[in-house]
Amino acid sequence: MNCFSQKLRRTAPMRGNSRMELVPSRPPRMNGWSWPPQALQVVGWLVFSYLAIVSFGVYIPLLPLPWKPVVYALTGIAFIVHVFAHIAVLTIDPADVNVRAKQSYSSPMALFDRSKQTHVIQDLHCYLCDVRVGPKVKHCGVCNKCVEDFDHHCKWLNTCVGGRNYRCFFVALSSAMLGILLLVVVILFIFIQHYLDPNSLRTAPQFDSLMGNGTWLVFLPVAPLKTGSAGLLILAFVTAMLSITSMLLLGHLLAFHFYLFCKGISTYDYIKRQRQKEAKNIETGNHQDAKITSQDRQNQETSIDCEPALSHSSGTCKFDNEGPLTSRLSESICTEVEHFNKSADKENSFQYGTESPTNNTAMSDYKSCKLDTEEARAASEKSGQPVPGVQDPLGSSVMTPDDI
Repeated sequence: MNCFSQKLRRTAPMRGNSRMELVPSRPPRMNGWSWPPQALQVVGWLVFSYLAIVSFGVYIPLLPLPWKPVVYALTGIAFIVHVFAHIAVLTIDPADVNVRAKQSYSSPMALFDRSKQTHVIQDLHCYLCDVRVGPKVKHCGVCNKCVEDFDHHCKWLNTCVGGRNYRCFFVALSSAMLGILLLVVVILFIFIQHYLDPNSLRTAPQFDSLMGNGTWLVFLPVAPLKTGSAGLLILAFVTAMLSITSMLLLGHLLAFHFYLFCKGISTYDYIKRQRQKEAKNIETGNHQDAKITSQDRQNQETSIDCEPALSHSSGTCKFDNEGPLTSRLSESICTEVEHFNKSADKENSFQYGTESPTNNTAMSDYKSCKLDTEEARAASEKSGQPVPGVQDPLGSSVMTPDDI
């Protein structure tokens, strides 16, 4: 999928919001040397200068022969290539050809009126630069100009990376990675040899006048300075940590651009695809949530409320389903319940503390009623019919066979 194949480009400026009809304008940036420099750009220059001084002034001169001239050559080539590629990236103007032909970079650009145009670039025409642009052009909000074959805006270089300076950017990235990798290998070698065989690191003629192995010389052979083992190792540790951090960052960026090169897309294309994928996932998730909600509503609407089928009238029995077995059981149970009620009424006519001759009869009637009820329950479970409910003879609550 080529996101630049569409004729309508919807690229908005970085500054401004939906409440502002006029987006503030400022003079466009010509290249990476335009003032003011970015903070990360200054940090990058300082880190590069520090690593170059430490490499060629402290650690490479301590290497034994024949590794010293080899590492000098490889590291020197990597650093020189990086310097020239870095300068080329900063100097080349990545703007579109029509922008470079028209723009003087001295006067501020026209204000962008949102009430008239929704997007900066529409129908291959930039309303800020007021030029016709190509299909792979994007207006950078930081540089405030249209960039040809836009890839990304690099804060470390303080300029946009586009079709005109992308090769220089890739060379600068690769050479920096190679130089820092060589420096890390050299520092690890010196750190190990300092404990295993320190004399192998003291091959320079200037070490002949020194007594003992506790004193070391740096910035050989131009301006030798004395330092101790602790200072040399602390400097090596700090440099190694800084170099490893830089190598991880550069390695990640280099691997990412290798991936983009294999896919044949730019960083801007990759970001647009990721945003489209995220929007699609969100839309799919919302659709699934709406589907689940509709199903829950349907389940709630089709749910059935069950009510008890037992009657609350006293002294009677009622069954949900009427059948041959149910009719026969109901007659037997109701008969036993009537006998039990009569026995209870007679028992209640005596005073407390006296024993009634009908007590045994009532209890036997109750037991027979319970046995009949259990038999009725077992027969009902075998036939698949519901077990009838019985009203409590001593109250108004409904009794089931489990309560008897």
